[in-house]
Amino acid sequence: MKKRLALLCMAAMFLSACGNTSTDSNTTDATPTAEKKELTVFAAASLTESLNTIKETYEKEHADIELVYNFDSSGTLQTQIEEGAICDLFISAGQKQMDGLGELVKQDSRVDLLENTVVLVAPKDATDAPKSFDDLVNVSSIALGNSDVPVGQYSEEILKNMGLWDTLNENGKITFGSNVKEVTSQVAAGAVDCGIVYRTDAASEPEITVVADAPANTYSPAIYPAAVLQDAPEAEAAQEFLDYLNSDAAMDVFASVGFTRP
Repeated sequence: MKKRLALLCMAAMFLSACGNTSTDSNTTDATPTAEKKELTVFAAASLTESLNTIKETYEKEHADIELVYNFDSSGTLQTQIEEGAICDLFISAGQKQMDGLGELVKQDSRVDLLENTVVLVAPKDATDAPKSFDDLVNVSSIALGNSDVPVGQYSEEILKNMGLWDTLNENGKITFGSNVKEVTSQVAAGAVDCGIVYRTDAASEPEITVVADAPANTYSPAIYPAAVLQDAPEAEAAQEFLDYLNSDAAMDVFASVGFTRP
């Protein structure tokens, strides 16, 4: 009896050991998940909505890529790149900021990707909103981008060409935002009578309305250049993404919020 019990115990221990061996074998043979490449894109704040939409589609079609965006004013992004921030692809809202990077970008990759339109906006339900740029002589307050922000530079150019800058500036009627999203938010909140932003930003904010397009002859074309960085950790993937942004599929997304091809 004792001998039979000992044999049963030994059999149980053997079976248990076999089971553990089988589990370890399965664990060892499991295929590890491939690590994704992080593609870092510095882009003007006015591209936030359209690039986030593109991200969903692009990552589904490129399972090995994870897009990491840094949205801000083009001037701020330029400074970050100059100070050594890791960046694969830069999309600026103005030529000046891209030009300022010089040899930090691959000049043979640089393209004029998009064009935007500058517009005058007001809070959605405002009853005393200006109806044109000429009406700005009567407003109490207007929000503009800072002078290092492309939309701020376009705004100043427009107002100077229309002879309105000195009047608005000297009478303290201008408030400034660090990027176009900040300007848009001030108008949406009713903190100012009106503001100057891009048409694409107006399209993404339901609490504001476009009251007028800036006269075409009052400002330089609002071109968005894009380029791969010289020291891009993922230069090949960055160029592939830039090529995709120039495709008809991506352009349909950009067009849906008001961008056009240059």
